[in-house]
Amino acid sequence: MPKYLTQKEAFNKCKTEGKFIVTEETDKERIKSTLAIAESDIKSADYLKKNITQKSNQWNSVYKLYYDALHELAESLLIFDKIKINNHQCLFAYLCEKYPEFNWDFFEQIRTKRNGMHYYGTPVSYDDWKQAELQFILYIKNLKKEIQKKL
Repeated sequence: MPKYLTQKEAFNKCKTEGKFIVTEETDKERIKSTLAIAESDIKSADYLKKNITQKSNQWNSVYKLYYDALHELAESLLIFDKIKINNHQCLFAYLCEKYPEFNWDFFEQIRTKRNGMHYYGTPVSYDDWKQAELQFILYIKNLKKEIQKKL
């Protein structure tokens, strides 16, 4: 597993490596479209949550759908800053630097959990989901609110 980086370490590393790409425009249609995609991911995850048991192996899907929605919304918010970032860790480092109401440790927790699923075959349990659920919901709500204000 990669070494844990603090928010400042990750931000400075990403900045030094040129991961923060400045764009020319704010594509509001892309933001609206991505917002709709995130909403669809959340609805799908909520449907699954209502229809699976605690012992189900579908908590991976719920977790991934919420993660994807959060990632999509974070990317959309940064479009207003005319910043494009292709690396999830750098995206979240920039978000937490620019918007200090977001907690870096939470983003690192969910990012590494998601990477565990994708790259190492580590499943997500119901308990893993419950540990992150409230913060997922809160951050998604806050990101959507911030995006709506800027639209």
